[in-house]
Amino acid sequence: MTGTPLPALPDDWHRALAVAAHPDDLEYGAAAAVAEWTASGHTVTYLLVTHGEAGIDGLAPAECAAIRETEERTGAALVGVDTVEFLDHPDGTLTPTLTLRRDLSAAVRRHRPDLLLTLNHHDTWPGGHWNTPDHRTVGRAVLDAVTDAGNRWIFPELATEEGLPPWDGVRRVAVTGSPTPTHAVEVRAGFDAAVASLAAHGSYIRGLGSPGRPGAPVTDPAAYAREFLDRTLNPAAEGAARVVRFEVFSR
Repeated sequence: MTGTPLPALPDDWHRALAVAAHPDDLEYGAAAAVAEWTASGHTVTYLLVTHGEAGIDGLAPAECAAIRETEERTGAALVGVDTVEFLDHPDGTLTPTLTLRRDLSAAVRRHRPDLLLTLNHHDTWPGGHWNTPDHRTVGRAVLDAVTDAGNRWIFPELATEEGLPPWDGVRRVAVTGSPTPTHAVEVRAGFDAAVASLAAHGSYIRGLGSPGRPGAPVTDPAAYAREFLDRTLNPAAEGAARVVRFEVFSR
């Protein structure tokens, strides 16, 4: 339990684009909200900036990328996401380049979402643990891409050469994993789907330590996923629903 309940994230939108650095980033919490949204008729698309090729120590990058892409598509389908796209930026060494901003702006123009979803762009996670460069870079680039996508004079070639006119229809950006959340989405029926979605990343999870046991191998991804999400999506009060917390930037 975590104190005063946060206001609900408004659901007055139709299309969302969820952008993260790596396969599995969205499954560590946000996918529970995605499951609730898709079940109620919203459309959510996933965009992964990398293939996560540097994420499993015992696998060469090319082999790892193929496995993680497959696991991401499987996990996304379990929470009602039919479209999963990948950019080809390098895992582990992302930097805030104009190329990244352009690619994200193009994706926003292409999918024309009302809501953008991304991962924590702050230096730290809740609790004070240091965030990774990839997460920080992508989160901040997503926030910038909203403005880029709506301005015809920023990356004008997207319209003239790629047929992607400006899109200024994003109403909110919701950041999951933020240390300063402002809103929440209740999770009820979507919890089991979210557990299955995270557990679908079995190859990645088996390379991690179990919760509370750093370095110990994980032998049961489903049990790991249920324990992690039950702890992460803890309700604000006794008897309340589990929640996914977001820091929301309105436009």
